[in-house]
Amino acid sequence: MDYVKGIFKARPNRFIAEVEVNGKLEIAHVPNTGRCRELLVDDAVVWLKPSDNPNRKTKFSLHFVENRGALVSLYSQQANSIVYDAIIDGKIKELSGYEIHQREKTIDNSRIDIYLANENEECYVEVKGVTLIIGDEARFPDAPTQRGAKHLKELIKLKKQGFRCCVFFLIQHPIGKFFRPNWENDPEFSQTLNDAYDAGVEILVYRCDNQLEAIELIPESLDFDLGESLSDGIVND
Repeated sequence: MDYVKGIFKARPNRFIAEVEVNGKLEIAHVPNTGRCRELLVDDAVVWLKPSDNPNRKTKFSLHFVENRGALVSLYSQQANSIVYDAIIDGKIKELSGYEIHQREKTIDNSRIDIYLANENEECYVEVKGVTLIIGDEARFPDAPTQRGAKHLKELIKLKKQGFRCCVFFLIQHPIGKFFRPNWENDPEFSQTLNDAYDAGVEILVYRCDNQLEAIELIPESLDFDLGESLSDGIVND
């Protein structure tokens, strides 16, 4: 099903957006619980996926927004699929060499996004989609997330049990070229990420190429800095 072009008007709550489609105001589901304030600005061009479910409350889902000349993916849950498919296709060199691939692996009271294994080791990968860009610097999260910090603590626990563990930041805004935790918005998550890294949890940063036809991971890892940032100011068109 093809995407429908719309114009963003308002976001009454984190789950829905008001968009103009062909001169008519419509309600669209927003599949991203982040603030996205630097993206969902007045009159931003958005791309919507129509729903053919007559029982659904919203007629559309908001999948993409145009920002700074780039197409940004707002479908946060899709990040897991993009990373998983890239692992299967051998595009992530750090996560190659595993014969077993599984999504949403449950261990103890935790559910980790991706589980990998071979005859030598087991690896747990937690995926975070990143849309906040300041300059060309990607930051996560764009709003405080206790759930995100909990995921990191679960990885620390698994690492101490002898498993390989990774947190994977997928930059879903193509202009992001570098990653830093968002100390300004969520010092708890940022400090926990530092603790995880010190405990031996690996940090991987990649970005994706967004097209309406398909989203693909770019097979080139990016640099990161876990220290506090001194820069500020969000740049928009």
